[in-house]
Amino acid sequence: MNQKKKYFLLYLKTGGGHLAPAKSIANTLVQNFGDEVEPILIDGFTKTNKIVKWVIEDGYRILQAKARWLYQTIYAIYKVFIIGKISSNTISFHVKPYLREIFSATKPDKVIIFHFFLIQPLHEVLEELKISIPVITVVTDPYTAHPLWFLNKNQDFIVFSERLKNWCINKGISRDKLHLFPFILNEKFSNPIQSNEIPILKKKLGFDINKNIIIILGGGDGIPQGLRILKILSNNLKEIEIAIICGKNESLYRKSLYLKEKNNLINLKIYGYIDFIYEILNISDIVITKCGASTFMEILMCKKIQVITNYIWEQEKGNMEYLVEKKMGIYEPNIKKLPKLITGILGNKNIYQSYIENIDKEFLQNGCGAVSKFIKVFDN
Repeated sequence: MNQKKKYFLLYLKTGGGHLAPAKSIANTLVQNFGDEVEPILIDGFTKTNKIVKWVIEDGYRILQAKARWLYQTIYAIYKVFIIGKISSNTISFHVKPYLREIFSATKPDKVIIFHFFLIQPLHEVLEELKISIPVITVVTDPYTAHPLWFLNKNQDFIVFSERLKNWCINKGISRDKLHLFPFILNEKFSNPIQSNEIPILKKKLGFDINKNIIIILGGGDGIPQGLRILKILSNNLKEIEIAIICGKNESLYRKSLYLKEKNNLINLKIYGYIDFIYEILNISDIVITKCGASTFMEILMCKKIQVITNYIWEQEKGNMEYLVEKKMGIYEPNIKKLPKLITGILGNKNIYQSYIENIDKEFLQNGCGAVSKFIKVFDN
């Protein structure tokens, strides 16, 4: 019996946008090529200095929630080449020992990178160990990607939009190095739940089958200004079912529970971190959200209208622009306007249906299968 080929999938836990596609690709590789391939998920920070890990992972989450202006300032500063290079060198110094350890113990047949901070240390370790294997980088930002992804232009990239592909070409990256695919999602998002099954699912999850459902969702770390959004909606939309997904944001979860109990909000459901996001998106009518890549694509694949209340400049700007330009959703940063906006959409079937039809016109696909097949045959 032939030994399975080992594929290393490298990621960092800076938000959910890097781990989620890595997991999706790993699962699809097992499903389609399980007899030939063994995908191995590797957190690049597994043995990294705790302070460095905290700054990159927790700092990312804290700044987005508490000081987005500072996060955006840092993001902009890191676009300066020399600063970006210094940052990449610093992270590489801390990550390389662990990568050297695992690559010395096991030589994989291929490596797939899902975070820009792992590009430099990975290539340096391969060079030091004199390992020659195919490497491909998956750029997880679909429309506006940080220049740190492209410090090394002489590598192969998987990208998820013509907009980003053309940007890369204008920056001097060879067309031959750019491989365009639909965005990567969990395979179940390829098939929205049928309309006749929605009432059954609503009942199963404890929702009123005769009422509209608004979901407040921001990804694994919750949504910025989540409590303020919740207060305004719950005060003004008494006849609509509302659910907020707090993710790992324990403070938002506790404050939401207090709000529900204090005001006896029987139309409000509060969740922490859940594993049935596919199901809850499918029963929703409108989703209030930020513009993280994985979350906003999951909502689109479920053919639901999303209202974006904020986005991270410049990282998520392209996501918002794509959504609004194609009239598949709405950008409304003024939270006070949300109740009127939502009732206007839900109260007019023609307006509501126009958004759904615009989503249909995009013929959105899940790229997980195609990307997995490409990785299987890829050889640089």
